Amino acid sequence: MNEILKIGNPQLRKMATAVDDITHPQVQKLIDDLLSIVIPVNGVGIAAPQINHSQRVIVVASHPNIRYPYAPQMEATPMINPRILHHSDDFVDGEEGCLSVPQQRGNVLRWRALEVEFFDRQGARQQREYDGFIARIVQHEIDHLNGILFVDQMNYEL
Repeated sequence: MNEILKIGNPQLRKMATAVDDITHPQVQKLIDDLLSIVIPVNGVGIAAPQINHSQRVIVVASHPNIRYPYAPQMEATPMINPRILHHSDDFVDGEEGCLSVPQQRGNVLRWRALEVEFFDRQGARQQREYDGFIARIVQHEIDHLNGILFVDQMNYEL
């Protein structure tokens, strides 16, 4: 199993590069690796940089677990080159944790809802709207692609 990088590793602070060939076997293996890791470690999302791959690939996999008992259930969704198209004007404060920042949680202000564009693992363009907890996961994972950890966003003013 791939090791999840921890805070302090410089790889987590790099801007991930866009994926050019989604169907390439290495990209497909990366997606499989992310899918195989996220559920057993009680994650609700994971980004490629967290397993030392600086590519714009995330998996959003909300499900109730010990870390997030009230998480809504959804099918694990790989997102390649995700991009937020639109977001709500209002924000929601909520508690977050991170597989790369073990045993630390904190409140982060996030947009309540958003519309995201991404490519699925077959290379088809997708456009979806998310709100609430799943919108939070998407924002958290996209932050990873930009070298941002949730602890960077814990201090804010209302």
